[in-house]
Order: sequence, then C-alpha cells, then structure tokens
Amino acid sequence: MPKETGRKLIAQNKRARHDYDILDTYEAGLVLMGTEVKALRAGRASLVDGFAQIADGEIWLHNVHIPEYTEGTWTNHAPRRRRKLLLHRAEIEKLIGKTREGGLTVVPLSLYFKDGRAKVEIALARGRKNYDKRHALAERDAAREMSRIMGRQAKGRV
Repeated sequence: MPKETGRKLIAQNKRARHDYDILDTYEAGLVLMGTEVKALRAGRASLVDGFAQIADGEIWLHNVHIPEYTEGTWTNHAPRRRRKLLLHRAEIEKLIGKTREGGLTVVPLSLYFKDGRAKVEIALARGRKNYDKRHALAERDAAREMSRIMGRQAKGRV
C-alpha cells in the first residue's frame, strides 16, 4: 500500500477566526488512540469549543470532539478527552511566555492529516470584542464589494 502524501483536511474552526485576532500559528502533532485515528480518517471531528492549555511544561488540547469509532469495541475512546500536543521545546516555551503576558489564548484552527500523520494547527490569539467583530465584518464586506466593482469596470460593465 503506498504511503499517504499531501494534506487531507478533517475539520476547521471557522468560528475561531471570527472570535479571535490570530497572532501566530503553529503546527502540532497529536497523541491519539487507535480508534481516534480511525474516526478521524472517517472525517469526523469538531473543533468548535476547543482550546489548548499549558500544564507542567506540556500543551494539552481540551474540548475537541472526536466521536467514538462506530466499529470500536470496549477499547473505544472518550469523545472529549484531553489530548497531548507535540511541539518542539522552544515553541512550547514561546507559547508559555506569550500566554502568561495576559489576554492571549491558544485555540485550534484546523485538524488534518499530513503525510499520514494527524496534525492540528493551533494559533496564539487575542479575543475580539463585539464591536471589533462587527468592524472586521464590515471591512471584509467593503473589500468584497470593491473587488466586485473593480471586476465590473475591468470587463466594461460599469
């Protein structure tokens, strides 16, 4: 059987990009059980309420929902158990320093397979206030409308 190559997206946390200002992103490996990997290969996961927490010099992913594998037996996993993230020591130290500053958190952005291994893209983020969310949405709409008008002008359909 040929080895998997490329990137296969499993789940995205679109809400995180709306609720947070993303300052920096990291790619981390995940410590998973066998039934979790099989459930992920079936394309089932949810990152909506997920967050990462630093404890004892390690980073743990909380509230990420990977449903039980349907073909699993008594060895099945708990759907919302905490999972250890695999990062280089320097990256962990950087995250520890940044999150201690205050106002910053670590949230998962996407979950995917890269060359056959489960990875999660995490981000160092700052929470947005409601007026910031509205402002970002208005800017995005204005940019979209501007590009639409520019496209019409380029085609001569003003």
